[in-house]
Amino acid sequence: MKVKTPADSYTSMTEIVLPNDTNVYGNLMGGRLMYWMDIAAAIAAQKHCNAPVVTASVDNISFEKSIKLGNTVHIEAKVTRAFNTSMEIHLRVWGEDFTTQFKYKSNEAYYTFVALDPHGRPRQVPQLAPDTDDEKRLYEGALHRRQLRLILGGKMKPGDASELKALFDQEV
Repeated sequence: MKVKTPADSYTSMTEIVLPNDTNVYGNLMGGRLMYWMDIAAAIAAQKHCNAPVVTASVDNISFEKSIKLGNTVHIEAKVTRAFNTSMEIHLRVWGEDFTTQFKYKSNEAYYTFVALDPHGRPRQVPQLAPDTDDEKRLYEGALHRRQLRLILGGKMKPGDASELKALFDQEV
C-alpha cells in the first residue's frame, strides 16, 4: 500500500446557513454543523483509503463562536493519522459574514473513521507520512487522543494506555 500525506486527503466544503438550518436565535444548529462536518470528514477518509468508510467516533466539539443565518460555513478536513483500519480526521470550521467581510473560527474537532472491505468488514488503510510541523504535531498527538477514545469507549483499560501514562510519568 502506498504511503499518503495529509494533503492527499485534504477536503474543503462550503455551505450557506439558510433559515431551515438555524435555531430560534438565528444561529446555525449544532446538529446541522455536525452533519456537514461528518460529510467532510468522510470524504477526507475515503480519499485516504479509497474505500467506503463509517464514522467510529466524534471527539468533543466545542462551539467557540456561533454562525449566523446568511453566513457561509467553511469546513476543512484532512487525515492526521492512520492506524490499522481506522483514521483520525481533523476538522476546522470557520464562519464568514460576506456583508462585513469578516471570517472567524467557529469549531475544531476530530472524527475517527473505519475503512470497510466489500463485505462490510474493517480493512487495512494506507499509512500516513506528515510533512509540515503542524501535521507532525497532529500526527504525534493522535496516539494520545486514540488511547483516550478507547478508554472512554470501554475498549481499553486506563492502565494499558502506555502513551497517556508516559505523559504523566515524566519528571518536571
